[in-house]
Amino acid sequence: MSSPESPIRRIRAGHGDRDRVLDTIQRAHADGRITDAELTERKDRASQAVYLDELPTLVDDLPEYEGWQLMPQPTAPVSLPVSTTPSEVATTAPYGNAVAPAESDGGWTMSVMSGKDVVVEPGITEINNFAWWGGDTYDLSEAMGPGRTITMNLHAIMAGSNIRVPEGVRVIDKSLAIMAGNDIARDAQGDGSNGTLIIAGFLWWAGNEVKLADEKWLRKQNKKRNKH
Repeated sequence: MSSPESPIRRIRAGHGDRDRVLDTIQRAHADGRITDAELTERKDRASQAVYLDELPTLVDDLPEYEGWQLMPQPTAPVSLPVSTTPSEVATTAPYGNAVAPAESDGGWTMSVMSGKDVVVEPGITEINNFAWWGGDTYDLSEAMGPGRTITMNLHAIMAGSNIRVPEGVRVIDKSLAIMAGNDIARDAQGDGSNGTLIIAGFLWWAGNEVKLADEKWLRKQNKKRNKH
């Protein structure tokens, strides 16, 4: 006697799944592949998606899809592999064999008893830095945008960086801190309509500050750059 088939579970979509789709839609619009109306419609559907199987139809006709796939729906629970490095975490798919490509933009930088102003350009998705008795100032005002996600892996010992974000950016703190912590200004924490910033890394007697890139600060930075 055959047993009845188990019903297929629908897996709920997370912020990262929606952000990848939103980023693809935004780039397709910038390339002129979809109209303003289609942009609005697809973004609304992606933002409101509850399950993963609602997302592929929004991007599978776009070259910007770049071959990455959303995780398929499993018919049974699957055990997760144990990851020990950041790269393994970024490239491991919890279900099936679908893997979203891990993106890196230039490797690691170091700030030892020093610091510099860094203007993050559009298209950058990952920043990696180790700071010791120092730290950089990152200007994300041009890099963020609807559907964009930037991950900053900022490891610091008795140090920390200053991060400036435009309005509407959702800031997610995933750092591991010992006698330390990140300080996110109230007015710098947005609703995600202008992208998502993920801050990760190990902090010891250290911390990063996230503040709003308001007009006054931007004018001051522009004057500094013009002097050079």
